[in-house]
Amino acid sequence: MVIPCAVLEDGRRVLTQQGFLQALGRARAAKGGTGASVTTVDKLPAFLAAANLKPFISQDLIESTTPIRFRNPKGGKAFGYPAELLPRVCQVYLDARDAKKLVKSQDPIAIKCDILIRGLATVGIIALVDEATGYQYDRDRQALNKILEAYIAKELLPWAKRFPDEFYRQLFRLRGWPYSPPSPKRPQYVGKLTNQLVYEQLPPGVLDELRAKNPRDDKGRLKHKHHQFLTEDIGNPHLERHIASVTTLMRAAANWKLFERLFARAFPKGPIQEEMTFVTNGDEVESRHEN
Repeated sequence: MVIPCAVLEDGRRVLTQQGFLQALGRARAAKGGTGASVTTVDKLPAFLAAANLKPFISQDLIESTTPIRFRNPKGGKAFGYPAELLPRVCQVYLDARDAKKLVKSQDPIAIKCDILIRGLATVGIIALVDEATGYQYDRDRQALNKILEAYIAKELLPWAKRFPDEFYRQLFRLRGWPYSPPSPKRPQYVGKLTNQLVYEQLPPGVLDELRAKNPRDDKGRLKHKHHQFLTEDIGNPHLERHIASVTTLMRAAANWKLFERLFARAFPKGPIQEEMTFVTNGDEVESRHEN
């Protein structure tokens, strides 16, 4: 069954009026080509106007049946209904059938509705419309843009200490490394762990955007700290709360393996990747962590 559909600029998913009627096995086109022509005096479209269906129609459903005017890709006027209306209309016919209130001429519509409901039980109507129109890709981009707008600052923020010494004190304890707070040098692997424990736990896309705004130089060093590119109202508060949570888990763990289990339970995004290539002859090398 092919049902013409569209996604409007405001994100509403609609089924064309003609497609909606065809899906129900009714007239192939609305009379007169206008939305008003298929609406009865009690504000119900023709496919719900039968008196025997009214006991199964809620007021909320009635309010959802107002035709939507929009323009098709060629600029022509079109009418449609919210995509979510289709399974609700089908349910009306199936409820009436179960109550043995349908008349013989409505039986074919009930059969169509049964087929539609069974199909939509596997794939929702919104997902079908998004796939048919390609809006699923726009939707994902729009969602990502909203996240980045909330988390990524438009201008570089002044440096401020976001990672407390206790975070690294506990991290070094669990890894069995000597901890010297004043020293600017740390095992190179600290940077990888900082990303996995902290920045990768921010919403999807945030770390990629931070890396794009704050790339490494030819020597593999960052010019700024990643958190200087996070917003003050959402990005950095989220970062600081997360650091505090991770620090608490590290304090509670007697060893690294136990911490890994606690972390995976608290933040089930994926395992912490091991890469034991950070010590040469027992000497610490300069850290490249991205905090």
